[in-house]
Amino acid sequence: MGKVRVAIIGVGNCASSFVQGLHYYRNAKETDRIPGLMHVNLGGYHIRDVEIAAAIDIDRNKVGKDVAEAIGTWPNNTAVFAKVPKTGVTVQRGMTHDGLGKYLSRIIRKAPGSTVDIVKLLRETNADVVVNYLPVGSEAATKWYVEQVLDAGCAFVNCIPVFIAREKYWQERFEQRGLPVLGDDIKSQVGATITHRVLANLFVDRGVRIDRTYQLNFGGNTDFMNMLERERLESKKISKTSAVTSIIPYELAAENVHVGPSDYVPWLRDRKWCHIRMEGTTFGDVPLNLELKLEVWDSPNSAGVVIDAVRCAKLGLDHGLSGALIAPSSYFKKSPPVQIPDDASRELTEAFIRDPKGTERALREQGAPVVVRERAPVATKRGRKPQSVRPSVDGHRERGTVKRGAPRSRGKAAARAR
Repeated sequence: MGKVRVAIIGVGNCASSFVQGLHYYRNAKETDRIPGLMHVNLGGYHIRDVEIAAAIDIDRNKVGKDVAEAIGTWPNNTAVFAKVPKTGVTVQRGMTHDGLGKYLSRIIRKAPGSTVDIVKLLRETNADVVVNYLPVGSEAATKWYVEQVLDAGCAFVNCIPVFIAREKYWQERFEQRGLPVLGDDIKSQVGATITHRVLANLFVDRGVRIDRTYQLNFGGNTDFMNMLERERLESKKISKTSAVTSIIPYELAAENVHVGPSDYVPWLRDRKWCHIRMEGTTFGDVPLNLELKLEVWDSPNSAGVVIDAVRCAKLGLDHGLSGALIAPSSYFKKSPPVQIPDDASRELTEAFIRDPKGTERALREQGAPVVVRERAPVATKRGRKPQSVRPSVDGHRERGTVKRGAPRSRGKAAARAR
């Protein structure tokens, strides 16, 4: 079926793991089961069919170097699991805007010279898909790059929590250009967000009322250093919080939920430590508390997901799809256009791989499976009559009923959908 030519914006740790993974698994058999990949051959595209077409950064330590050399250049500090040969692709000087925050500017110096003509670069390198790996908080820079991507005629995979694919304005822009977009904010293979979602879903499925929960994350890569600048955290906290609370069919008071990056510990390098606590109430109003610690290498944990995502984006291009791709976005991203339960989103993504156009058409016409919002399980005090549970909108009294149908609006309803 040809190649999937990928342009990378931001040659940091995530790009390093992505490029290493393409080389590491280039000779995998189609019958192999690769950790972190849905399929070796996804929709007709083998892992080795994904090629680096262009790479863009602003760091003077990386600009002008071959991608194979740049991915191992400080301050990158992720695990090295593959020795990547020269790619023949030189890192080009990009646009800064708000991509370089207060803390990163202490260790990164901008490369001299002017910004490369991004549209011309993407066209001349025949890029199919552009992957956004900019630092968290790069709101203006991301939107500037999206404009270049639209002009160049490429698909876009947004791996950071600047909201593009889930916003109606950008959806319409991609629809007008006949281009697919997949986003927002990558959901790692087994990261803090997916683990927290699974635990929350377990509590809901087993009838435990969730009263309070937190998720604390810290690590030693430049992402965590960048997020010491708290002003850059707003979209990240929204993305991570909504990803967890969206699968709980009742409201939790804001003061009872805390999800977000917490601190920077340099000696951890690209490792991330996550602490999750959940406090709930079980039968007889008896408390149940859960604590979990998760340790991961942050960037390899997302690389396989992005390899699958870019191949799905290319399938979208091949089949003439435009706008936000609902099925793969729901499975690969924390803040997709519509929040769908993880088991259903995986099934829908598998269906998308088999029939991209038919699956997306059905989701738009029939709606996606979402969670009906209901009242939380009651807290019954001894000697008082239990409160009645308000029926759900479809007439059932079952907690956590999954209903097919698009949310009423893109904003709050999409964020609250399961």
